[in-house]
Amino acid sequence: MLTELSIRNFAIIDQITLTFKEGLTVLSGETGAGKSIIIDAIQLLAGGRASVDFVRHGEDKAEIEGLFSIDSKSHAIYTVGKQFGVDIQDNDVVLQRVITSSGKSICRVNGKLVTLAILKEFGRTLIDIHSQHETQSLMVPENHIELLDLYNPDHIVQVKEEYLSLYNKLEALKKRYKELSENEQEMAQRLDLLEFQLRELEKANLQPDEDIELEKERNQLVNYEKIYKGVIEAYNALYGEQRGLEWLSLAQRSLDEINHYDDFIAKKSESLSNHYYMMEDLTYELSNFMESLEYDPDRLNEIEGRLSEISRLKKKYGSTVSEIIEYMGSIEEEIEQIKNKDSHLQKLTTEMEEIEKDAFIEAKQLHELRKRAANHIVLEVQEELKDLYLEKAAFNVQFTPDNVIDSALLHKNGFDQVRFLISTNAGEPLKEINKVASGGELSRIMLVLKKLFAKHQGVTSVIFDEVDTGVSGRVAQAIAEKIFQISNDSQVLCISHLPQVAAMADTHLFIEKNEMQNRTVTNVKELSKMEKINELTRMMTGTKVTDTAREHAKELHELAHNYKKSILVKS
Repeated sequence: MLTELSIRNFAIIDQITLTFKEGLTVLSGETGAGKSIIIDAIQLLAGGRASVDFVRHGEDKAEIEGLFSIDSKSHAIYTVGKQFGVDIQDNDVVLQRVITSSGKSICRVNGKLVTLAILKEFGRTLIDIHSQHETQSLMVPENHIELLDLYNPDHIVQVKEEYLSLYNKLEALKKRYKELSENEQEMAQRLDLLEFQLRELEKANLQPDEDIELEKERNQLVNYEKIYKGVIEAYNALYGEQRGLEWLSLAQRSLDEINHYDDFIAKKSESLSNHYYMMEDLTYELSNFMESLEYDPDRLNEIEGRLSEISRLKKKYGSTVSEIIEYMGSIEEEIEQIKNKDSHLQKLTTEMEEIEKDAFIEAKQLHELRKRAANHIVLEVQEELKDLYLEKAAFNVQFTPDNVIDSALLHKNGFDQVRFLISTNAGEPLKEINKVASGGELSRIMLVLKKLFAKHQGVTSVIFDEVDTGVSGRVAQAIAEKIFQISNDSQVLCISHLPQVAAMADTHLFIEKNEMQNRTVTNVKELSKMEKINELTRMMTGTKVTDTAREHAKELHELAHNYKKSILVKS
């Protein structure tokens, strides 16, 4: 979840730090106080589009930083972190966005500079923002199949992984088939290039790890004088009159003469004797090494020339000799395939047919699992829509093709195309969700689907920006209950003008705008119970607060409290 948000020099915000908690957090306040500005700041953390207008007037840059705490080690954020080389420790992720007055945008994840595209990848696994005027993942038909697969992951994920493995193999074979099927002129040019490269590499006659061994030998020859001087000094310190070995020998004889008087001396005498023989062997080895040392300028020149040749080949064929040798093997294989193109095309055709059959079997199984999941989703959505007073609404999951056919084209998700369809009034045809016109109805539909998929999507924070606009009465109460239900699976931040939604809040933040030193600033305050009731009263009546309204606010607060208790008991 989003645990802390720091905003500096952003729009009318001078500097604020907000601490968020689990459950449902409602942000309320007068129009223009800066509620949506806070959501805009969070949206920028998720990789949203920036503008120089966000930078507070007179400042050089705006800074936004968010700390997210991750509960599950299986969360998708770890996969994204590994993919882009971002270390995630202590289950914390820090997203940072800086926008300069010149229009430059700087993005960081856990202190590492990243591109905006990479920041978006992190953001989409952590934050899901929904507003009246913004198209989100549920509004994009292409995303519906992914959401459907998340509904029953225990059964679908494994089959989907097996299918993807086959599909990727099939795509690789198709790519190779296409390459071999190119026109004769291109293939002849390719063959000429490969044969030239092969001749060059064969002439070089590279040996495994040759560059490493030559570097070691060159290093020894270049530093011959230092090596020889160091070895001979070590040898002279050990061997000869009044040198190390002679003194060790004296110490050994001294302890030998008295070792029968004391167990400690006997042990140390034996130990010293062993060390003496080890040092004696070391001295002989140093002597032999000195005799083997030889400075050969011709050999050094030969090595330099060979390393220069290897360096030239590395620039063309690989960063190491091992990589070059591996590339040489791939050249030989490709040359053989081109020269025997017809037989290889036939072999590829056979392989593709076999893998496509296996992939189709897995795709068919995926289709059947999705169909079963879709049947459950339709029933759940229908029930949830009734709770939101859309009794006449109809929901369905459309599959294209609807039935399994051998000619269906395979893609990364099998052969299924999935669309969520809805009709909000009796007698109206089912339409794609993104074509439903009514804002109030769309808000309710989106809430139902959010509730259904929030726990499966793995998003840590779901944010609603005035999704309750245009509703009132019993619908407003139903929306408030749905938003609270979503907060049981994900942290929810919600900007709302509805007292019914605000009454459900686990944490209520009040946003207000003040003037300080002739500048407008935004302040945020967490409300106590009594302050929350006062704010509910204001939301009910507007400017004039009456005793009757205050009593209604207390009653609404108590009803919300009892509802939340009943939901927690059921869960």
